[in-house]
Amino acid sequence: MCATKPHKGTTLKQVATPDALVHHYPHQCTRCSATLSPEAATGFAVRQVFGLAPPPPLFITEHRAHTCLCRACGTLVRADFPETVKAPAQYSDEIAALAAYLQTQHCIPEDRLARIFSDLYKIRIAPATLASLIAKKADSLRIFADRVRELLSGVAVKHLDETGFRIAGKTRWLHMLCSTSLSHLRLGTGRGDIPSGLAGTIIHDCWPPYLALEAVEHGLCNAHLLRELQAIIDHDKEPWAADMKDLLSDALTLTQIAHDQGKPAVSPEQAHQIHQRFDACCDQAIKFHEGLPPLARPTKTGKRGRPKRRTGHNLARRMQTHKAAILLFFDDLNVPFTNNEAERDLRMTKVRQKVSGSFRTETGAENYCILRTVVETARKQSWDVLRALSTSPVQLVHELNTLHQIQLDSVAG
Repeated sequence: MCATKPHKGTTLKQVATPDALVHHYPHQCTRCSATLSPEAATGFAVRQVFGLAPPPPLFITEHRAHTCLCRACGTLVRADFPETVKAPAQYSDEIAALAAYLQTQHCIPEDRLARIFSDLYKIRIAPATLASLIAKKADSLRIFADRVRELLSGVAVKHLDETGFRIAGKTRWLHMLCSTSLSHLRLGTGRGDIPSGLAGTIIHDCWPPYLALEAVEHGLCNAHLLRELQAIIDHDKEPWAADMKDLLSDALTLTQIAHDQGKPAVSPEQAHQIHQRFDACCDQAIKFHEGLPPLARPTKTGKRGRPKRRTGHNLARRMQTHKAAILLFFDDLNVPFTNNEAERDLRMTKVRQKVSGSFRTETGAENYCILRTVVETARKQSWDVLRALSTSPVQLVHELNTLHQIQLDSVAG
């Protein structure tokens, strides 16, 4: 059973005011072959073709700081240039935003970016210049990324995940902290460098350092568990795994029905039944494995400790231990069934690794994290991504604070 509802598709629809009109008239009558003129038209049918306008030419704005003579004292006073206009000739913030978007979202390296600007816009920009523009753009947006991180700390339900990445020849870890409206990507000092100071509910994949976080309620990703259960079904043929998989699917269905009917929770009878079935599946699995002969200990390993358990045995014991976190989605309808939110937000990072390889410097990786934070958050806020990348960071933070407060008020209401 799918953990999420399918997305609705979109259909191309005609517009009321097209940009151009092309008229087609018949030349002769199909019955008597008489010549027809446009003046004989009595009506028309409409079909519209959606295309792209040619890329605009380079738009150059000249700033003139005038000098004025004070008639009172004779002092010459020159106007100041805008803070963003710092050189006799420079590229606009829109070009920096487009370069940052293409590299961050579409994994295009600087040399290919230079070719794109040359082919489409007839702008000859050196790859090193593009890299500098992107770095400056990321640095200016750092305050926005920091604000996203602050807001996420107080969000009721948030998701965590991490992924390894080669940076400066070493394996480093990128950490994702996100919600349905915010995303924050961060370069950690190690895999265990997970966020601290969190409150509310966190959804994750049962990695022990996440479980060690205190003052939070834990919810586990059931998509991971379903894959593990399916592996037990396929390879080990253990009957309890099929029962547990059916139980999780049934519990998800009950929560979806409750959501659709506008109910705050499933009925007490349904909740009691699901919890009983869960306990029975775990007990069945553990008794099954305890009745099997122990696995043979490898000889001459020099290792001490408890005998190794089978995969299904470990999974059953883990599910029994973390029952509350596994069924949190069922007991609290505000909690999602999976950790797909964080996994989706990390997906482009893995694509970036496959397409462009590793980062040469830690600074480059940090810049990437900032820009990914802006892009993903802009998408979740339904902002125009290019506008977000080219807007003043202070203005962008103000818009984020305003929308976040509106969302909080909506939830409270």
